[in-house]
Amino acid sequence: MTDRPLIRLNPGADRRVKAGHPWAFSNEIAMTAAARAIPPGSVVRLEGDDGMKHGAWHFNPHSLIAARFLDPDPAAPCDAGWFRARIADCLTLRQRLFDAPFYRLVHAEADGLPGLIIDRYGDAIALQANTAGMDRALPDILAALRDLIGPRVVVARNDAPVRKLEGLEESVALLHGTDGVATVEEGGLSFPVDLLGGQKTGWFFDQRPNRALVARLAAGRSVLDAFCHLGGFGLSAAAAGAREVTLLDRSEYALDLAMQAAARAGFVERVMPLKAEALEHLERMGASGRRFEVVVVDPPAFAKTRKDIPAALKGYAKLARLAAAVTAPGGILFIASCSHHVGPADFAEAVAWGVHRARRRARILASVGAGPDHPVHPALPESAYLKGQLLALD
Repeated sequence: MTDRPLIRLNPGADRRVKAGHPWAFSNEIAMTAAARAIPPGSVVRLEGDDGMKHGAWHFNPHSLIAARFLDPDPAAPCDAGWFRARIADCLTLRQRLFDAPFYRLVHAEADGLPGLIIDRYGDAIALQANTAGMDRALPDILAALRDLIGPRVVVARNDAPVRKLEGLEESVALLHGTDGVATVEEGGLSFPVDLLGGQKTGWFFDQRPNRALVARLAAGRSVLDAFCHLGGFGLSAAAAGAREVTLLDRSEYALDLAMQAAARAGFVERVMPLKAEALEHLERMGASGRRFEVVVVDPPAFAKTRKDIPAALKGYAKLARLAAAVTAPGGILFIASCSHHVGPADFAEAVAWGVHRARRRARILASVGAGPDHPVHPALPESAYLKGQLLALD
């Protein structure tokens, strides 16, 4: 690969790359006219101004994150065979972690495939190619998946707003197969998933261990699952013996799918769907005196960008206050954030302030993150995006 374009770092701008960071920013790179002319998503060789070789990287001269690490070998082919080997490694690890084929198969930088997300639902696959490099590599990625898994269907959920930062259009497409219908199995339950029309890649595998944790505390109790999506928390609680479960979400379609799962499991009579804006309805329930013994609030990201952080922290504090207000004395509250721009310490402080404003005494039982199929890159704390707190309230 001696004809592979060479990109150089600016003098003194190699400290993070030498420390193992998988990104190089545009202001760290010598953006010559030749560099700017390289097509977005190309594989390049990256070197320091001292000549030190830093391997093969995906390059996008129009993105703030201009280079993303692929391989320590500058001449690594980064072709179909390379992608097959890398995804095979991910598959081997997931098969060690889980007994059934329902998991996040590839988690971007942490799995050595920057910008690529792949979720597996048995014989169905949903993926996101969030960078120009992974978007260009989709044919090789699809070939690797066909060879390794032989999926019935592959859906590209390339509708994440982050694609705009890479100069990519948003789209949803069926790459292989004839429909986007899938099923996910978790905790003895079976949930219908719409890979084409659902949220993101269809199911939030990241909360799997936290759903199990909450379910263990729900037997014989009333449960509220707010921002419930497909009812993962609430139905897991029902399966564990919850007396009654209320599923609260703004999406009637998501609630319909959740109730299909409840019907499959045979406890639909203990589950009540409630279509409403969660924050507004929590406030109404608190004012009316409605209380639940277990409350889960797992909202979408409040901070899409760094400038959103102050408003997001106020939002999490408000959410914690409203959720605490509808939690019965002696009850359990689980609250989560998937905003990677909000750090764990700031999130914990916002939750503490919100619970205090609700005039509730709390004990933190656990501070949690995502499951092991969402690994964290050691040099990229942003990949540890999910934060959750399990609290016992007086």
